[in-house]
Order: sequence, then structure tokens, then C-alpha cells
Amino acid sequence: MIAIDIPYLLLQTIVVPLVSALIVALVGKKLGRHVGWISAASLVYTSILLILAGVKLYSTGRPILEVYTWSPIINIEFGFLADGLSLPVAFIMNLVCAACAFYSIHYIEHRIEVEYGEDRPALHAVYHAIYLLFSVGLVGVSLSTNLIELYLFVELCLIPSYLMIDLFGYIDRERIAFMYFIWNHIGASLFFIGIILAFLVTGSFLITDLSGLNGNPLAFWVCFAILVGWLIKMATFGFHVWLPYAHGEHPTSIAAIIATIVGLGNYVIVRLLIQELFESFRPFGFPLMILALVTMVYGALLTIAQDDIKRLYACSTISQTAYSLLGIGSMTLLGVTGGVFYFLSHSIGKCILFSVAGIVLAQTGLRDMRKMGGLASRMPITAILAITGSMILSAIPPLSGFPAELIMFTGIFVQGTLGDLTKLIVVMIGIFATFLTTIYTFWPVRRVFFGPLPENLKDVKEAPLSMTVPLLILVLTSFILGVYPNVFMQFFNSYANLLPLSR
Repeated sequence: MIAIDIPYLLLQTIVVPLVSALIVALVGKKLGRHVGWISAASLVYTSILLILAGVKLYSTGRPILEVYTWSPIINIEFGFLADGLSLPVAFIMNLVCAACAFYSIHYIEHRIEVEYGEDRPALHAVYHAIYLLFSVGLVGVSLSTNLIELYLFVELCLIPSYLMIDLFGYIDRERIAFMYFIWNHIGASLFFIGIILAFLVTGSFLITDLSGLNGNPLAFWVCFAILVGWLIKMATFGFHVWLPYAHGEHPTSIAAIIATIVGLGNYVIVRLLIQELFESFRPFGFPLMILALVTMVYGALLTIAQDDIKRLYACSTISQTAYSLLGIGSMTLLGVTGGVFYFLSHSIGKCILFSVAGIVLAQTGLRDMRKMGGLASRMPITAILAITGSMILSAIPPLSGFPAELIMFTGIFVQGTLGDLTKLIVVMIGIFATFLTTIYTFWPVRRVFFGPLPENLKDVKEAPLSMTVPLLILVLTSFILGVYPNVFMQFFNSYANLLPLSR
């Protein structure tokens, strides 16, 4: 296979959305909702670039590294690395952003009219310019080569999230935007403290220099600060109180991206703590599994108790994100790679389901599932999307959730059989908790799309193709990964085989 050589390949995935955001801001008022096609096209382009990076990585077997000098006077450099871990993560997150960009074109027009009483062209420019910052932040976090760079991209993800809730959110949006900002900034601040502690010992912000901490007593506290900071941002049990409000009241066009940001901690934990501080992080492995298990069960029960379709999918994020933590905490080859794979599969499935909730809300004006039913006869494509999204999260073949969960639990079983009885019990409870996923994903499908159709919903129409076709592409992506998981696993394995993980 011939590798295509494109200059500044990884840098373009950051710069193109930034330039597009500037263009959108300048011409958005004149183009109105059509300006969304600019943001969508730019993200399609960067998705293609990441595919080409994957082809190059596969062909050469060597990671792609780009290093740039920020200030030659004081020798400040930043860089981007595409390897077997970062590239699949960057691609799926960019693909989710691209799908939601197309979906947003119609959705945000509806949202602006409902919230502001009329279509305001300038607000389309504001929305789509801010929206592009999500892709910059998410891809930047994935590809960063030093800790300060990574931290800045993490904070960049926080800014558009806050603005989107405040400008386009639903109930009590200003208070909830502030709540979201405070909780996530606390998590980011702890992460930053961990970075500074590491710098005091290593004298470097390079991620690869974190390994110099191993054997130093301060390494425990670096792991602790980084881990707790991300557990807050991931809304694990005890830190979860902000998520149902924030995700339930986000504009649905970006709710899937927010769910992806929540799961991003799985990648960061592997990149920083498993890769560079394995021995120092080892004592946190089993407690992390216990916390993940509690979060899985609690999040599932919280989800089942919901009647609001948006809040239901928001609460399910608490449980679903913890699945990956369970695999990562096992510190086995298959547990870690399966955990990251599951995070990416969950990002696809949750994007579909959150978007379905947005379609239902836009077409019916309802969020309460008790007032719905029988919508499959009026919205067949949306019903199919809801079913396939639920299949992904419930790990039903032939979609991506099945191989991801199978690989992850195989690795967790290795950890359980090598450990004591307590570890084996944790593994068995984890498997039992997966059955709750099937309940809380298919239960809303039954309530919304089947049964008798209420009289007031007989005139409901299917959503525009600009909202459904991008989601069908995500279904196709999940199908490909479900039938042939080696598309990603060959990258994950090439990366993880270099780590000191249990086989």
C-alpha cells in the first residue's frame, strides 16, 4: 500500500477548523443557516486527512510525528503524534463532530426560532464558529505531545461547551452553564496541578518524559491529581451530580460531543498513566475498577428512573463511560485496548441516540416519553437509528459494541483469574451490570416508537435527510468495526504491545 505524503498533515487537522471558524464568523450573517455547510465541509476534509494518516501509519508501521517551534528565542515547541492509540481516537471524535455539524444545520435553525422567536442569521454564525472549536480541542487532545499543549486543548473544549449551553440550551441554561464550567474547571485544575508536580521533578512538559517520575515518591501524587481531575470530568460516582443537568439541557446537536468529551478521560489515562507511569499507577488499578463498577450500576439505575428522553441518555453516559474505566483498571492488554475501543464505540452509539432525542424533540416538541408512542409509523428512519444506536450500546452484533465489549471483558477476566476471589467477583458483577444497559437503551425505544400513536402526534413527519443521513453513516462505521474490528485493533495492538501490560 502506497503512503500518501501530505505536508503538515496533522497540523492541518487543527488549523483548517480554526480558519473555517474565522470564515464562518465573517460570512455567517449573510449566509444564515447555510453557513453550516462550511463547518461541515471542513470537518469532512479533516476526517479524510486522518484516514490518510491511518493509511500512512499502516503502510510504514511508524508513528507520524510533527514538531513545530513556537518561539525559537526561548525554544518553545509543540507537536502532534499519530500512533496506534491517538489516531483511532482522533478519527472517531472528528467523525462524530462532522456528523453533528451536518445534523446542526437544521437543528439549530429550529432551536433559534424556538428560543428567540425568529430566525436570526447572526446566531447561525455564532453557533457554527463556536462549534468548530470542539473539533480543534478534541483532536488536539488526542495528538498532543506535551502536557501544557494537552491542557490547553482540554480547556479549549470547555469554552464552547459553556457558551453553547448559555446561548442555546434549554431549562435554566445560565445556571447550568455555570455549573458545567465550575465542575469541569475543577477537574482541569487538578489535572494542571499534576502537570506542574511532574515538571518539578522532570523539568520537562513532554509526555514521554513523564516516565522519569517512576521511582520518585512524588509520582503517586502526580497520578492521584491527574486521575482525580479526570474522574471529575468523567462524572464518575461521587462526581456525577453535574452531568444529568448539563447534558440534559445542552442543545442536542452537541450533546453527543459533550458525551465524547466526558469519555475522553479514558484516552488520557492510558496515554499518560498507563503508558508513562505504569508502575506508579498500578496501586490505583483495582480501586479504579471498584469505582467503575459502582458508577456502572448507579448510572444504570439512575437512567432507568428517567422519563425525559434527553435526560435519560444523559444519565446513561455516567454508566457507559465507566465500562471503559473497568477495562483500563484491569491493566491487561485486552482490558486496556478493549476499554479504549469501547469508548470509541460508545461515542458513535451515543451520538446516534442523542441525535435521535433531538430529532424527536424537534419534530414533536416533546421530551416526556410518557406522552409518546407509535412514532415508528411516522418516523421510520429515526426509529431504525434508535434501534441501531441501542444495539451499539448494548453490544449486540454485528455492530461495534459487541467486539469492543468482548475484547474488554476478556482482558478483565484475565485480571480476575490471575487475582484473588474479590477481583473475580468484581468481574462477574461487571458482566451482570451489562444487562442493565439493554434495559435502559431499548426501553425508551419501546416507549417512543412503538405502541399506540397519540392523536396529537398523527401529523408528525420524518426529519430532514441532513439530520438522518450523517447518523446512518455512523451506523455504517459501527457496522464495519463490528464485522471487522481489526480495522482498529491492529492499531491498538501495535501500540499496546509496547506497554508492560498483563497478557
